[in-house]
Amino acid sequence: MRAELLRALNAERVGRRGCAVLTDIVSGDQRLVREADADAEGDVVLRALRTGRSGLTDDAKTFLNVYLPPPRIVVIGAVHISQSLAPMARLAGFDIAIIDPRTAFATPDRFRDVDLAAEWPEDVLRNRPLDPYTALVAITHDPKIDDHPLIEALRVGCFYVGALGSRKTHAKRVERLLAAGVPQYRIDRIEAPIGVDIGASTPAEIAVAILASVIAAFRGRKMHAERRGEVPGA
Repeated sequence: MRAELLRALNAERVGRRGCAVLTDIVSGDQRLVREADADAEGDVVLRALRTGRSGLTDDAKTFLNVYLPPPRIVVIGAVHISQSLAPMARLAGFDIAIIDPRTAFATPDRFRDVDLAAEWPEDVLRNRPLDPYTALVAITHDPKIDDHPLIEALRVGCFYVGALGSRKTHAKRVERLLAAGVPQYRIDRIEAPIGVDIGASTPAEIAVAILASVIAAFRGRKMHAERRGEVPGA
């Protein structure tokens, strides 16, 4: 691999952006395709980036090496649901971080061996920004805590955005986000009420429903531009 290609590949990996290296089997020529540019490459490259599977193209002339960042879940709210969701998420192969400025909730005793930040989300996300390979789960029920990360998640195109609350609660949330300048088509990406409808009633059951939604969103995810509504038909 050429040095300049390796540098470009490492830059994408550090920035948590999906990409693929295409190698011509006959000539050995290689080039990098970033996820942001993948729609111009056709279905084969798009499919590889969606599935994360490397391999030969159908005509056996090109080998695709796919590089995807590890998916993660950022949970806003150190609540009982989060306590159940954290170990489930790790078992399913997701990194997980929990953010809650309420120090009575965000304690190491309640979240052992979990990436926990007892700070305001806007302060944490300034240094550890959301990205398209992140799911945002907002479950504090407090607009002062939830709204900023929801807006940021929609702005950057997180692959899943969900928020706890009834339809009435969400209607008020929609009004706030519209007033903050968030377009309706982006707000429509928020899953609320959160999680797959399995009749969940306990915190653990709600955590199962949320994780099911996150997994479904990741496996069926669109490309970054599609999530942001920047391409036709998104």
